[in-house]
This record gives sequence, C-alpha cells and structure tokens, in this order.
Amino acid sequence: MRKNWLLLILATILVIVQYDANAQSQQKRKYRNRANDPVGKLSDLKKLSWADDLYRQGSYFNAIDYYQQLKVSDERNPFFTYRLGECYRFTRDYVPAAHYYMEAYDLGSKIYPLASYWAGCMLKQQGEYLSAIAWFNKFLDDNKKSAGVKQNLVPGTEEDYERNPQPKEIKDLKKRAKMEIEGCTMAITSIKSPEPYTLINAGPNVNTSYTELSPYPLGDSALLFSTMGRNANIEADGYDKLHYKEHFLYSHKQSGPVVDSFQWPLPFYDGSFNDASAHTGNGCFSPGGDYFYFTKCSEGDSMKITCSIYYSRFQIQKWSIPVKVPGGVNEDFSSNTMPYVAKVGKKLVLFFSSNRKLQSRGGYDIWYSIIDPRNGSFRRPQNAGKQVNTTSDEITPYYDSRVNKLYFASNGKKSFGGFDIYSADGGPSRYSNIQNMGYPINTSADELYYIKDPVGKPDAYVVSNRIGSYALKNPTCCNDIWRIQGEPKLVIIGTVVSKKTQELMPQTAVKMVDQKGEMNTYNSEDGNFMFSMSRGHSYILTGDKTGYTSSRASVSTMEIKRSDPDDTVHVTIYLDTIRNSFSVKNIYYDYDKSTIRPESVGSLDSVVNFLKDNPSISVEIYSYTDSKGKESYNLALSQRRAQSVMDYIEKNGVERSRMTAKGFAQKNPVAPNDMNGKDNPEGRQLNRRTEFRIVTDVPTRRVLYNSALPGTMDQQQRNLRVESEADDEPAGKGAKDTNEDD
Repeated sequence: MRKNWLLLILATILVIVQYDANAQSQQKRKYRNRANDPVGKLSDLKKLSWADDLYRQGSYFNAIDYYQQLKVSDERNPFFTYRLGECYRFTRDYVPAAHYYMEAYDLGSKIYPLASYWAGCMLKQQGEYLSAIAWFNKFLDDNKKSAGVKQNLVPGTEEDYERNPQPKEIKDLKKRAKMEIEGCTMAITSIKSPEPYTLINAGPNVNTSYTELSPYPLGDSALLFSTMGRNANIEADGYDKLHYKEHFLYSHKQSGPVVDSFQWPLPFYDGSFNDASAHTGNGCFSPGGDYFYFTKCSEGDSMKITCSIYYSRFQIQKWSIPVKVPGGVNEDFSSNTMPYVAKVGKKLVLFFSSNRKLQSRGGYDIWYSIIDPRNGSFRRPQNAGKQVNTTSDEITPYYDSRVNKLYFASNGKKSFGGFDIYSADGGPSRYSNIQNMGYPINTSADELYYIKDPVGKPDAYVVSNRIGSYALKNPTCCNDIWRIQGEPKLVIIGTVVSKKTQELMPQTAVKMVDQKGEMNTYNSEDGNFMFSMSRGHSYILTGDKTGYTSSRASVSTMEIKRSDPDDTVHVTIYLDTIRNSFSVKNIYYDYDKSTIRPESVGSLDSVVNFLKDNPSISVEIYSYTDSKGKESYNLALSQRRAQSVMDYIEKNGVERSRMTAKGFAQKNPVAPNDMNGKDNPEGRQLNRRTEFRIVTDVPTRRVLYNSALPGTMDQQQRNLRVESEADDEPAGKGAKDTNEDD
C-alpha cells in the first residue's frame, strides 16, 4: 500500500471497545472434561468462593459454570439465580440473562429490586419489546415509593450493591426505565417502516468468531480493520486466561457476482502500528493522508483496559515511529481512544472518546481537540456538549465533512437495544437535530463504529453483535463488521376515499401486507397515508373502517434494482358501505356436477381477496341449479356446489367460520331455463350459479394490530370487544332479504 493510494482516503474513525474485552477473555477452559476439574469436586462453600472470585475478576464465562453447578444443588437459591443473570448479561447472552433475572424476581423481588429492570433490558436486547415494556412497568410499579429492603450486608460489596441500591440509584433507574419504554415503542415503529438499507455480514475473510472492530474504508477497493481472531493464542493458567491482542489487517474487495465480498486479509505493514504487547486498532488517516492516528490499549489488574491515542507522520517514504498525541488528549488516569480526524468548516479537528472525569457528563464522552494549522499542535480538548453526551457512554465518533454531521454510538439515549448509532448536525462544539439512525442500521443488539464510504452511494460499515454474526460462545457474544448497502428510497403515498362521494375517509386503518403475510398498519386520521417499501416485495394495501368494505391496491418492487433511483408510488383505496348481498359472475358448473369449472377460478379468487381484505365480514354462500331434475335432487346438488365454493375459499386462506353454505336448487332463476318451448342452454348455464350475502361485520376481527394506536395487541382487541358489546345491533342485522327462499 503506497502513500498515493492513501491520499484517496477520506478521514474516518474506528475503535477498540473495552466492552468486548472481558466478554471474550475467557473463551476456553483448561479443564475440558468436568470430571477432571478439581474445582467441581470442592464443597459448595469453597466452590462458591471460587465462582465469586471469577466473577470479581470479570471471568464471567467460567463463573457461569460454577454458579450453574451450585444452582443444581440449591435450585431455588435467589443469589445463584441473580448472579447467573448478571454473568449472562455481561457476556451479552440475552436469552438466559432475561430468564435468570425473571426467575430471581419470582424467587425474591424484595431481595433483588433491580431484577425486574435488568429483565426488561435483556428482553429489549432480544427484540422482545412488548415483554420488555411489561417488565419495565413492573419495575416502576414496584418502586413507586420505596427503594427496596435494606439488608445486613458488607457495605461496598457486589452483594450490597445488588440487594441494597441507593434511593438516588433507584430514582435514576426509574427515569431510565421510562426512556427504555420509549425506546421499545420507537423500535416497534421503525421496524415496521425501515430505512432504505440492506445489511450484509462482511464475510469470513473479514470476520471471525472472535471480535472485529474499527472498519476504515481504503478508497472503494479495500478495508482496514482490527481483529484478534487470527492470532489468538490460548495459554491456560490458573484462571484459564486467553492471551490475545487486537491488531490491524486489511482486505481487498473481491470482483465477481457477490457484491461487497472480501479477499483473505493481509498484514498492515504501512508503519510500526501493530504492537505484540498491546491491543491496537481504531485507525484513521488525516484528510491529507500524511498522518495516521490509532489507539493502543494495555491490560491492567482485573483485566482493566486503558487506552491512549497515538499518531505517526509519513516522511521520506516511510512512517515515523508512533508517539502519543500531546496537548492533553491523553489525560493521565483515564482511557482515551477512538480517534477520528476531519475538517469541520476550515478547522482540522481530532474527535475521540474518553472517560476522563473533569468536565465529563459521565462514562465515556465524545471530546474534540482543534489542531493548530500553523504548527500542528493540539489545543486543550473540549467536551462535545450535552446534546451529544449523556451520563452513560458515547463512543466511536465519525465526522462526515460532506454533510457536516457527527455520527457516534451511545447507550445513554432512547435506543433500540444497547448501543445505537446517532447522527448530529453541526460541530465541533454545538450540535442540533440528534437523530437515531433507525432500523436496520440499529437493532436490539449493540451497534458501533458507523462509517461511510468516501465516494459513491451512501454505503457504509457498522460493527454489531446482531444475530447473524460469527459467534464463539453464544449468538450475540461477539462483534462483526457489517456492510450497509444503500437502497433506493421507495415510498407509497395514498388516499382512502369514498367510492360513492370520492371524498377522503378519515379514521381509517390502512393495512399493507407483503407476499410473506407480514403486515404494517397506518392509522389515517384524515384519509391520507404513507408507507416505506423494500426491494423484492409484492404488497397489497387495503383500508379498514367499521361499516365499510375496501378495494385493494397492488404494488410490486420485485424488478427494482439497487442501482435504480428513488421512487414514489401513488395509490387510491376505495371504501364502500357494506351491502346486504353481491353476486360474482362466471362461477359455473357443468350439468349435474358440483365441481367448479376452471374458468370460474378467477372469479372465486376475487372473492377470496375480498374476504381477506375485509377480515370483519362473514358471508353466506348461495348456490343454484337449473330446472332439470327433481327439486329434492337439485337441492342436494346445489348444497354440494355451495360446499365446493366454501372448500375452495377456505383452501386459499379464509377461515371456515366466516362462511355458511346454502343450496336453493332451481329457485330464483336469473334467466329462462326454456324459451319458446325449447331448452335454453345459455339460460340454464347462468342459473347454475353462486351468490354471496354479507351477514355480519364483526369489529373484533377488523385489524389484528394497529401500531399507530396506543396499547398492546391484547389491549386493542379488548377495547374492540367492549365497543362491539356496546353496539345494540351489529351491521347486517335486520337487512331485508333479497331471496324469497331464505
């Protein structure tokens, strides 16, 4: 990689994240066979001491083994149960973590008052948003007045913290729980209307079952990143410690039919950046390509990681020896990491993340230092401000000078799960319009290190432990690099109007169902609606309003390519008042047969669509014969014909309970069976027909779930049932019969 190639790079930022270190430091165990594990043979009291020691050191994977053994001996012990929840949370194994927190709550909600809160968090990070909301509300209800029951524990210990949270801590968590509920609601809405992106895993040549971080695009042809998966060296000691070091690699893109796939990675030899004694990562070049910034992190006691920011200058065809960035960027007794250098207006600015205490809002904050253009010195770092930073953690800053936006990850704002990616206009000191990047960039898992391509479409990279990542220990344990592919923005804009008056129909629930049966809803207050679409789908749109039936609109994106421009489709849905009966042409039978003729399938499919589009409607199916034969025989034949229609409609997805089949023989002819004393074949064929009568309009069957209305699905359905019971006469009742033989 020559310097002239590096000049093409637009400045970007990446990082080593401390949050993975503990989770992946204990992946292998010395004693693979439990029968040979001497700890497993200890008494429960000594085994508990061993498990607690592992827990305090951050060796959560190994601690899980021993807490599980202890729980087998004492299944209903709330301490073992809660500790398992904690261990699984710290290893980002959300499903068992939620299970053990909920069990700990059932075993002793007074003993562990935070169990319900953490259960909600772990359910949220699984994407179980409605269940998470219920558990957050349980935490709020349980802590309306008190902060738990004080117990006789050693102050300052983990057990004291778990069982005796301080009143201020409970107060802060109550605020947090309310924000988490808002995040769940936001996620449900965003998933139903995703942003125009597709995310694909960068593949096995980039990602491993360990962790990959800090992607940095080298032009449009290669990717620089950090990994610890390809030089991991397992050396078991008393605590089965895994010795690893994060280091730089880069990978060229492959040419061929698979878009955004990568070749086998190569060592990054541009400078003496990798260090066998430290974790290295978060590399980025200055806008001119003359400086390279990166992070070195070293491990201290209890696996505590401390990071410092280094830089190197390209001089006389080689890179200088890296040195720490001066000017107070690397403050003593703090961790400073994730550098990114960009032009903000006319200023050259170094952004980074630090957990320094002075002027901090709490945890890791985004900081910046202006680089003096006269001598290259770094001015005293400044906090990016309260619009960006929270009392929790803000990390992985990336600044896009093309649109003057700062992108960063935070776990202190309203989010879909843990860390989400956010954008902010402005910089370097003042920001506005803080936006969550939405689904699918953000998910219920953790998202970090968002960075755009330097040229071309708005493609980008993100680091995430979402489902689909290469996992060593559990499905969400470990971070992978994901490719964000920009898609054309496809939108449906529509109106719901009256078929008779052509006026807008307010208070209508509009449904959009794709070919897989997945449904989005839009609560139209004024008769207007809008949906976002994705490529490769077929959509059916209908309206749902009590007392009306709906037409349907069909939209397909099957043929749209990723390179196609944005597109907006305009549709109109017509609502008509419910009629007592309707007939469908071209449903015919052969003489003396109940089998539906092939040319009748299209007409029957229109009935199927009508009933699917109007789920509240129930119908009676009337079938008729011509006048040949005895009436008793024709009555049985017409009943079989009505039954065959009902069977066809049920086979195509309509509940049988919504239909009743009735045969009426040769009654109510619509054409003469005989004409001028002669047989009339055309008339007889018309009389061998099927008609439909609407008999009920049941409100509780109208819309399964309307995301625009308050309440869960069950709550909405209960409200509909109450409304239905309050209605003295349901639609269709008492309608005048149009057939004399009912």
